[in-house]
Amino acid sequence: MAESNKQQARVPDKKSPDKKANRRGAARLAAVQALYQMDIGGAGINDIFAEFESHWLGSEVEGEQYLPAEAAFFRDIVAGVVRDQTRLDPVIDEALSKGWPLQRIDAILRAVLRAGAYELEHRKDVPGKVVVSEYVDVAHAFVERDETGMVNAVLEQIARQFRNEEFARR
Repeated sequence: MAESNKQQARVPDKKSPDKKANRRGAARLAAVQALYQMDIGGAGINDIFAEFESHWLGSEVEGEQYLPAEAAFFRDIVAGVVRDQTRLDPVIDEALSKGWPLQRIDAILRAVLRAGAYELEHRKDVPGKVVVSEYVDVAHAFVERDETGMVNAVLEQIARQFRNEEFARR
C-alpha cells in the first residue's frame, strides 16, 4: 500500500450511529487516522485534537459522512499511544515476524497496531476480543486482507501478553 499525506477511510454506515459501540468504533478509526497523520506529517497532539474534533468527528469530509465519535475515547487512545509509544513499540516488534520490525511496516498499520496495543493494555473495560476485532475492522478500511490477517495475529499475540487470563479460555 502506498503511503500518502492524507490517507483516510470512511466509517461504514451502521444501523444506529448513536450506539456507544458505533461511537467508539468511529473514535478508533479517527484515532488511527490521527496517529497516522502525526507519524507521517509530524503534527503535534494538540493540533491533531483540534483538527479532528472540529473537522472530522461526526462531520462530512470530502463528501463522506463520518459517524459521531466518542471524543473522550478518541483522546484517550491518541494521548495514550503518544505517552506510551516507546514502551509499546518493543512489544509490537516482539509480536511481529522476525525480520519485519515495526519501522518496516506501513505507517497506517503502525498506527493500527499501536492503538490496538494501547487499548489492550489500558482499556480493561473493553473485552480483548472486541479490541482485536475492532482494529481488524479499522485495518480493513485501509489495507488488503493479507495485512488485516497480520493485524489480527499480532494483536492476538499482544492480547495474550496483556490479558492472558481472557485469551487463555480459547
